[in-house]
Amino acid sequence: MNKVLIVMLTLLSATSGCTSNSHVYRNQPLVAKVETGMTQEQVRQIGGEPLSVTPRTVELGTCFDYVLTQAGHNQPFNVSFDGSGKVDHTSFLTCAEWSHAQQKARAPGSGTVDMGGGY
Repeated sequence: MNKVLIVMLTLLSATSGCTSNSHVYRNQPLVAKVETGMTQEQVRQIGGEPLSVTPRTVELGTCFDYVLTQAGHNQPFNVSFDGSGKVDHTSFLTCAEWSHAQQKARAPGSGTVDMGGGY
């Protein structure tokens, strides 16, 4: 396993664990059904219109923001698309939070050379 992948997985684990109880939302359609490689239209069919659609700032692409609701609690969730419009990432963060995490990881002195394929 390469160093970049390990750093990415660690970053995602740390941010996801701090911001959500992902097991609580695992049966929500966006969490359960959205898969890497799906189109924006397929995601809209599953989750409806996103709250916002923003251009990605680190890599070419687009990001959809949603809010999941379960037992009266709200949880941000994003679906991120690469430059060809295919899902390449989902997380329990807003698009802005995910972008910030990637920008921080790419900053000089972060210990990573290239995050590749990210938001």
